Amino acid sequence: MDITIQPGRLNGTVRIIPSKSQAHRLLICAAFADKETEIICPETNEDISATADCLNALGAQIRRTDNGYCVTPAHTIPEIATLNCKESGSTLRFMLPIVGALGVDTTFHLSGRLPDRPLSPLKEEMERMGCTISIPQRGLLRCTGKLKVGSYQIDGSVSSQFISGLLFALVLINKECTLTVTGKVESRPYIDLTMNALQMFGANICGNRISPSLPLTSPEKLTVEGDWSNAAFFYAANALGSSIQIENLREDSAQGDRICKEILSTLGPMNVDATDIPDLVPILSVAASAKFGGRFTGIGRLRLKESDRIASTVAMLRAFGIEAEADENTLTVHSGHFSSCTVQSENDHRIAMASAIAATVADGPVTILNAQCVSKSYPAFWDVYKQLGGNYEQHIR
Repeated sequence: MDITIQPGRLNGTVRIIPSKSQAHRLLICAAFADKETEIICPETNEDISATADCLNALGAQIRRTDNGYCVTPAHTIPEIATLNCKESGSTLRFMLPIVGALGVDTTFHLSGRLPDRPLSPLKEEMERMGCTISIPQRGLLRCTGKLKVGSYQIDGSVSSQFISGLLFALVLINKECTLTVTGKVESRPYIDLTMNALQMFGANICGNRISPSLPLTSPEKLTVEGDWSNAAFFYAANALGSSIQIENLREDSAQGDRICKEILSTLGPMNVDATDIPDLVPILSVAASAKFGGRFTGIGRLRLKESDRIASTVAMLRAFGIEAEADENTLTVHSGHFSSCTVQSENDHRIAMASAIAATVADGPVTILNAQCVSKSYPAFWDVYKQLGGNYEQHIR
């Protein structure tokens, strides 16, 4: 599906959808708790559904309700399982250590760019500690064996998801283990989200020591907080002249992306270290271009997202007529005028949504190709965009 947008500011009220990051984590904890948990999560998406489906394949019973999920814990773990992660990097990187801890012979199905996204050094550490991980063919990953009790160590500079995955796994091992993280830790707030979720369910973690705490204790009912990553698109729209009232966010959230509100209030050029907030780079670059330009550092890992998100962000900006250039770890964008254009989303939800916000101030129609990719994180995005006054036409190919 392609979408052609007519320029115009957005107005109205938007209730921010539940945090994809927190939903993954709460579903996982609930799947290994002592009793049923109700998780309030009115909106879902492809990534959250992938995690729920994988947990069901491991013996949990996760049922979608009108208001979220009802999770019955996994009491019987299968010996063999097939898990479809679709395009969700979070799902794969969380579930891989989990099946290792459970000792389940597992075949993972991976779609899109997920087979190309890195698993080192997680793979090597899991193999050192008892698992065997192989690639039978492209799009498939197999994990056999079982993680043993002991001292785990991982470099934190590649992905915080590796650390989160190991935290889940070591809790499930249910013997005293340690986890030492070396190097510069990327996206630390996401590790905090994992720790918060585990502690909500009574996990016994002190420093780098994980002590026996199974079964996890269900809080019985939890609400997934609003997603600051997606809120950033609407804050950016306001910075470009729209008037949107934004609801359902926690100002005290552990989500690192909540800094978007502060960044987007800057009056001068943006100078942003994106080490802990890589998902914000596409939309912040749009806002920077419409104002005084900006420089984003700590962006190297963006090449490993749903698209090469450095290249796709630069291509998006250039399509609009904005000057932008990037090296391995820095993106520089210049202020400019947004022109009518066609943007290739590269099947990346954040590029598609950033382009839609840029289109509000373009000098003519903007066509976004493969606009349906927003379903990965925000299936209702185009409906909400229209409710806020966005004027567009869909073209089905």
